[in-house]
Amino acid sequence: MRFKNWMLAGALGCLLANAAEPASSAATDRLEWWREARFGLFIHWGPVSLKGTEIGWSRAGERRGYGFGRGTEVPVEVYDNLYKEFNPTNFNADAWVATAQAAGMKYLVFTSRHHDGFSMFDTKVSDYKITSPDSPFHRDVVKELADACHRAGLRFGLYYSPPDWHHPDAFTARHTNYLAYLKAQVRELLTGYGRVDVLWYDGLGKSAADYGSVAMNRMARELQPNLIINNRSGLPEDFDTPEQVIGKFQYNRPWESCITICNQWAWKPGDQMKSLKQCLDTLIRCAGGDGNLLFNVGPMADGRIEPRQVGRLKEMGTWLAKYGDTIYATRGGPWKPTADFASTRTGNTIFAHVLRWKGDSITLPKLPRKIVSHTVLTGGQAQVQQSDQGVVISVAAGDRPDIDTIIRLDLEGSALDIPAIAWPLPGRATASNVYQNSEEHGADKAFDDDPGTRWATDAGTRQAWVALDLGQPTRFIGVAIHEEYAGRVQRFEFQRKDGADWETLFAGTTLGRDFKRSFPAVTAREVRLNILEATEGPTISEIRLTGTE
Repeated sequence: MRFKNWMLAGALGCLLANAAEPASSAATDRLEWWREARFGLFIHWGPVSLKGTEIGWSRAGERRGYGFGRGTEVPVEVYDNLYKEFNPTNFNADAWVATAQAAGMKYLVFTSRHHDGFSMFDTKVSDYKITSPDSPFHRDVVKELADACHRAGLRFGLYYSPPDWHHPDAFTARHTNYLAYLKAQVRELLTGYGRVDVLWYDGLGKSAADYGSVAMNRMARELQPNLIINNRSGLPEDFDTPEQVIGKFQYNRPWESCITICNQWAWKPGDQMKSLKQCLDTLIRCAGGDGNLLFNVGPMADGRIEPRQVGRLKEMGTWLAKYGDTIYATRGGPWKPTADFASTRTGNTIFAHVLRWKGDSITLPKLPRKIVSHTVLTGGQAQVQQSDQGVVISVAAGDRPDIDTIIRLDLEGSALDIPAIAWPLPGRATASNVYQNSEEHGADKAFDDDPGTRWATDAGTRQAWVALDLGQPTRFIGVAIHEEYAGRVQRFEFQRKDGADWETLFAGTTLGRDFKRSFPAVTAREVRLNILEATEGPTISEIRLTGTE
């Protein structure tokens, strides 16, 4: 998999997002089941599970800025021979499918071949495969998993990596041979395993010409007319794929966040697992942004999904059994999601999901349609007051579940034709530099409580600042900062101003994606993140003051 701090991949993602057009009517028909599904299981698995390191990558990949697994943590000659020891005798495809269904997932996407080049299916164009004579397992994992999905009525998808760091001809003078190999493997996957619903490429930011994608995808659709294809073969295709982050609110272009239940894509002993609240927060906010969640597990070397991960997925399924109607077959909005709130809608109904309360009530931006009734689906009573200033929802503290408080709002008319409603900025934002002076990456995007937007700076920027004028003296006790491309910021200071001069509250080195700092309460009219040193143009998704008064 790719990681968000890869500069090349991130730049390509921006270009594709800007170039993306609304789905055609044919694509809309193909995507209907997928958009209603909202929740799928991603599975990264292969011989590397014997080592507990990340899947894929070679030294060649490392020189391009992404070195994990093959050739870094595990020497190439060791990595490439792991399959001779890989004998996952506890693999049970029906058990995997049952876990996905118990989690409330509606589809499954499996890594048929990752960047390391090892095929988990009985390909006829390579001996580097799970059915090789040198493999003690010698079973076609893709076949068993496809059959299990078909038996259970679970939609089936295949991840396939156009890059292959093991193949001798890939991206060399003999690259045309490699293109023929790619096309042959895609043909095998789409003809030998029954119905395939999703083809999930992972193309690392190269062009469609590098993969022969136009011809390959045309062939794929001829073989599987109802197939949907993601945007990682150098072409936009059907849907976008933000990685390890929740995608931005996007109503006219389908998207799916791929996110891991732990930290690694492949299995790692003792890897930190997300809490149930974190897992459900992620799912709810994806749905609130009108996107899907493809939630990844990495099975162990013996073939089982780790029991604690199975337990967490089943907990999600228990919640969805009660409240799935607020997620499945809904559209995102009308309010854009924040870190604390998301909304979904269907027919004349809005489902308001309050993920975190900051007081006795939450005030939502003005809704241009009358609310005629309301119900607290998670139990208890709510007071809902609607005016020209907004919608104020109050729920007693004892009726606010830690996971999510869900308030159903029934409207006088359709909820689906209401334009997306943004949250007002808490003040005026400014910055020393904005990427190409674009409004899309302006200073306000660092403070808009929308993790899908970001303040960005021009390439090569080494120092920059972004500030917020709160409009009045405001008391706060901490700050949370999300750096979109973790590792770029190397030295910074966080400052406040109540008069003429800036005062540094604290200084630090790296930020990363989940920086938090608490301090004794202070009051300020303005705050500023002053980046003193960066390896590349700093990019910040969110700066949130905590404990504000």
